[in-house]
Amino acid sequence: MKKQELIEHVEAIAMKLAEGFGYEIVDVDYVKEGPNWYLKVFADKQGGFSINDCVALSHALEEQLEENDPIENAYILEVSSPGLDRPLKKDKDFVRSIGKLVEVKLFETKEELPEKSFTALLQAYDPEKGMVSLELENGKTVLVSRKELAGIRLAVVF
Repeated sequence: MKKQELIEHVEAIAMKLAEGFGYEIVDVDYVKEGPNWYLKVFADKQGGFSINDCVALSHALEEQLEENDPIENAYILEVSSPGLDRPLKKDKDFVRSIGKLVEVKLFETKEELPEKSFTALLQAYDPEKGMVSLELENGKTVLVSRKELAGIRLAVVF
């Protein structure tokens, strides 16, 4: 099974389980770090995702994966919250974050964006066009395509 197929398979299993707990699966990743493979599942729920929530989902997911494990090599399962500074990866992440401050990293600078990294207010998102509307600190609004984004995550404000 290819990596993306494997991630989608595990995500489908995790989503069914999470629904029963009242959780939302934010992301699933399968990565090699050093000599080990990690299956990382990021979940959240209204009001915050606690350690007990991590444990409950981890045990349920472990049980399901033992019955129907699509992963041939040994791996370490990690279930956690995506954190306060969660990356925005899916359409629903962008929509949920409208009106919030985000940290933006571009692959290249643009005429209206001379910096590769900056903080802005996420004003709007058009999933069909893949366009993000950002309000800069100077009050100007710029449009950026998702293809231009090297990364975008929620900004942590104290």
